[in-house]
Amino acid sequence: MLKPRIITAIILLVILLAVLFVVPAMVAKIIISIVPLVGAWEWSGFLSFKSNNTRYGYVFIIAALMAFTVSVLDGYSSQVLQVACVWWSVAFIWTFFFPTAIPIIFRWICGALVLVPLFVALLELYTLSPQFLLLALIIVWAADMGAYFAGKYFGRVKLAPSISPAKTWEGVLGGLAMVVPIAFVWAHYTDHKILVILPFCLAIDTLSVVGDLTVSMFKRTAGVKDSGTLLPGHGGILDRVDSIAAAAPFFALGIIWLGLL
Repeated sequence: MLKPRIITAIILLVILLAVLFVVPAMVAKIIISIVPLVGAWEWSGFLSFKSNNTRYGYVFIIAALMAFTVSVLDGYSSQVLQVACVWWSVAFIWTFFFPTAIPIIFRWICGALVLVPLFVALLELYTLSPQFLLLALIIVWAADMGAYFAGKYFGRVKLAPSISPAKTWEGVLGGLAMVVPIAFVWAHYTDHKILVILPFCLAIDTLSVVGDLTVSMFKRTAGVKDSGTLLPGHGGILDRVDSIAAAAPFFALGIIWLGLL
């Protein structure tokens, strides 16, 4: 299982670097917009739809909301990201009360709250600088890698057994440990204060865990292990971007509010 996971990760990294630093900006933005749309298709699998046409309909709704945010709400991306932060705070509290029944209409709405701000955050970070988008992804992915190996070899105490039985507190600590050197490198090369950078990076890691657990709640409610099979060793797109969906809005707001630009 580890080998296909590593191979897929390497391929995704090459594609990511090409999108961020090689292809024209317009092409990059189109590719960025495709990610939440694929996620919308996978999320529609949580909605008990019985036909592909209905699933396509959900993708269309998410696409329309994404278009609305970049046209009608152009210039209000900060407010969209603030709404996302409120949603993820609610989701964090929700994880303490799971298992709870999640009505279909809530699943519809929550899908939009996950995917549309993800699109806005990725686009905002790319517009600010592709390096910032890459940095946000590196923090989340490093934390995920640290959590994976720490949980695999040292995991004993379950984090949220009713949501994701494989996740452990040791894994969480492993993820936090992986983020620390990234924070020190960032602070060193930008002359920002480590007392600002380190708590910010640790907060990003914590939010990434919330994103992972939240999407896992919906997967468990729908009775599925992975959101899809598109990425060998990883599952679907949602299985890769669930952590980013929670972390990216906060990262985009934080670098502005904390003066990290």
